Amino acid sequence: EDLGMKHRLWVYSGRRGVHCWVCDDAVRKWSPALRAAAVEYLTLVKVSARGTGAPPGRPPSLTTAVPPRVEQRLHSAWSGGRVRTGGVGSAVSAISLDRRPQHREPLQGEFPKKRDSVQRWELLKGRMERTRRVVGTGRSAACYADWEIMLQYCFPRLDINVSKGVGHLLKSPFSVHPKTGRISVPLDLQRLDQFDPFAVPTISSLCHELDAAGDDGEQEDVGETEPKRRARDYKKTSLAPYVRVFEQFVEEMERARRGELLRRSGKSQAG
Repeated sequence: EDLGMKHRLWVYSGRRGVHCWVCDDAVRKWSPALRAAAVEYLTLVKVSARGTGAPPGRPPSLTTAVPPRVEQRLHSAWSGGRVRTGGVGSAVSAISLDRRPQHREPLQGEFPKKRDSVQRWELLKGRMERTRRVVGTGRSAACYADWEIMLQYCFPRLDINVSKGVGHLLKSPFSVHPKTGRISVPLDLQRLDQFDPFAVPTISSLCHELDAAGDDGEQEDVGETEPKRRARDYKKTSLAPYVRVFEQFVEEMERARRGELLRRSGKSQAG
């Protein structure tokens, strides 16, 4: 939205990633340099072997607090055991606290007294919020290590090479991931919380569903030609809802394009 992109289709890769297909005419004509600049703008925390590339203060490009949902996901991951118990302690050594010994050393001394990562997180978050409350008093500078940890664990990591390369290979919607067999399906953002990547149709499950649909179709209408029947059969499979998401996206783009053509036509006639 910050970059004026209107037509964005989010597609699950079939494994771990998500692709954002930006279909605005102007964006499709961007040079690799412009594409790289967009990715740079959207990258909040950079990570290397020596820690983050973010400055000790507020992470770049972040002008407001981290959205509450990001912290909720992080808290859920730690309390649910999906991140190992020492997660917060290991994160501290990789975030900006590595350059803030006045904060790092007291925390590392108190972490072993806490029962789990949830308690350690609350301790770290409280200390960082305290540094931000006293800004302007001259006693210390604000520290955003808690924000950086949240972003590091929960914020999407962008692949700059895929984003800036016009000719870079990228899976199209409804292609099959070669390692998992899952279909690369469009995502319905209105129902994103209900999306389960492990429940996505696979090539094997679709073959079984199509075979079953084909048998039913032969009994319903023996006079229908094979191509027409096969084109209709997908609606009887678990792929149908994802196809509808794609169709709605295309329809919305078509309406926007017709509106733009009418607007330009009106301007031409007025001129």
